[in-house]
Amino acid sequence: MGRNQLGIAAQTPIQPKVSPPPAGAAVRDAIAGGTEMEKVTGIGGFFFRAKDPKALGRWYQQHLGIALTPSSEGDPVWEQEAGPTAFAPFKETSDYFGDAQKVWMLNFRVRDLDKMAAQLRAAGIELKIYPPDPTGRFARVHDPEGNPIELWQPAKPDAPH
Repeated sequence: MGRNQLGIAAQTPIQPKVSPPPAGAAVRDAIAGGTEMEKVTGIGGFFFRAKDPKALGRWYQQHLGIALTPSSEGDPVWEQEAGPTAFAPFKETSDYFGDAQKVWMLNFRVRDLDKMAAQLRAAGIELKIYPPDPTGRFARVHDPEGNPIELWQPAKPDAPH
């Protein structure tokens, strides 16, 4: 799955097609009262290992504006804006993330990719901006530990492609 497919998937409000239920599903549905499946409502946290968690947390806070998990009551919590989210497992052999040792990549939505790029470059952070596609504009950056981060400015619905 490539960048274009991810963006399209994230902007498509249609639910994915579901395979026919396996044998025995009717029994399970009857036990569950035949109600619709309960679904998660979003991502409530992202937890990962780091060589230097405090320094890496400060980097995300300083350069991307992500508030860290509060350490005391009343501290601000990072709240993301509502918007499309792609959730896509990739083949283990995919080179989409770059380094084969990296098993995840974050994709952050941004309002203005040019402003974000200028802000990061002013801080001495390298990034690569890709040509726009029908889903929007993308850039790739890496955090200090080499984890890939994709920045995505979604296309406006009425924008020319």
